[in-house]
Amino acid sequence: MITFKDIQAIRNAIQVEKCTGKSIGFVPTMGALHDGHLSLLKQSKLENDITVCSIFVNPTQFDNPEDLSNYPNTIERDMGLLESVGCDILFLPSVPIMYPGGTEHLTLTMNFGPLETGMEGQHREGHFNGVGLIVSKLFNVVSPNRAYFGQKDLQQYSIIKNMAEALSFDLEVIRCDIVREPDGLAMSSRNMRLTVAERNIAPMLYTALMQVKQNLINGVDVVKAIEQGKEFIGAEKDFTLEYLEVVSVKTLQPLAKVDKDTGSIAVCLAAHLGKV
Repeated sequence: MITFKDIQAIRNAIQVEKCTGKSIGFVPTMGALHDGHLSLLKQSKLENDITVCSIFVNPTQFDNPEDLSNYPNTIERDMGLLESVGCDILFLPSVPIMYPGGTEHLTLTMNFGPLETGMEGQHREGHFNGVGLIVSKLFNVVSPNRAYFGQKDLQQYSIIKNMAEALSFDLEVIRCDIVREPDGLAMSSRNMRLTVAERNIAPMLYTALMQVKQNLINGVDVVKAIEQGKEFIGAEKDFTLEYLEVVSVKTLQPLAKVDKDTGSIAVCLAAHLGKV
């Protein structure tokens, strides 16, 4: 694996590969890698000649300075994991490389309309503007044929796919399945920050999702299914629920009812547990 920290250097290296007809797969990350990230890299390896991973903790997508400062940094371990799955290129830029003029007075903004107004957008002001900005920068630097994102962050995937189409990026944005722990908890870098006690109760979130799903399958009204899910999570005092919604996969808009004409739906939730 070759590591680049400079934009022009990685551009030159990738251009050499593309000139020989090789395809480029790309997995952008913020590090603290886990099996979920590795599954994206493995899929890229299957579908492309060259696989590129970036590790960059993007400050413009954090609305909470404490969350940014506490984000796990495990770069040496991450590099070993990347080597183990055969990643070809690592892009490891600094903040000054990605934001030469700093991040305090950025004037470029992105508006994703209804895709960003609900769920995460209601609770993390400016988050998706920061996501859109950094991912568009990375797409410009890496110029991949395919980019891979996890379904765990469905709203993020939908926004990035929309952005790529709107800005005419010549690439395919691919959604990959969620990778879970044996007890159902979705793998996440932030899980590293959970205490032992918090980690033991965290799978309740997955149980709540499955309860809502089963209720909907059984014909329970959407409002009632959500209420029961909220009651289940609320029974554990250490959780602070941000949202639990049933949405259209296509529009991410909340659904008042579900029937045979609804199309694909998703049950989405987010909650705080301890300091995570």
